[in-house]
Amino acid sequence: MTTVCLVGDAETDLRYELLSRETARDALATYDLRSPFENSVALDTVSLGAAVSLCNDLNWYLVRFVEETLIREPSISTDEWLSRDLATAVRTDKIRREETDRFLKLYGVDDGRLVEPMYLARSDGADLPTYDLRDVDETVRVRVTRGEFER
Repeated sequence: MTTVCLVGDAETDLRYELLSRETARDALATYDLRSPFENSVALDTVSLGAAVSLCNDLNWYLVRFVEETLIREPSISTDEWLSRDLATAVRTDKIRREETDRFLKLYGVDDGRLVEPMYLARSDGADLPTYDLRDVDETVRVRVTRGEFER
């Protein structure tokens, strides 16, 4: 199963915004929704293709209400997420699955909320630095494209 996690921006109640609109509500109706982070909506799809397709269907809402779209594909990594751009690039064969682990965005998790990302690049055999922007309960690793990394 591929997991999609939509993280809302600070000014909106994401679950309300999605479920109060008929088109988004219909697109999400067949999924079991949960919230792994504060102001987030997560669900499982059958494949990476289905996850990317759902994000495309919800794009109007994602642009307006979502701060971060995360996708976890177990055939790529069981403990790291992919950005929407990276997941789309893998799905359309622009990036090979084994080439997705170089660039990362590392989020801190503080009281259930994703906070201040730190950008990291993996080098051969080197350990990743620890998150040091503030004291946090845990961290979340998100693989990103080179373009996202260089922004």
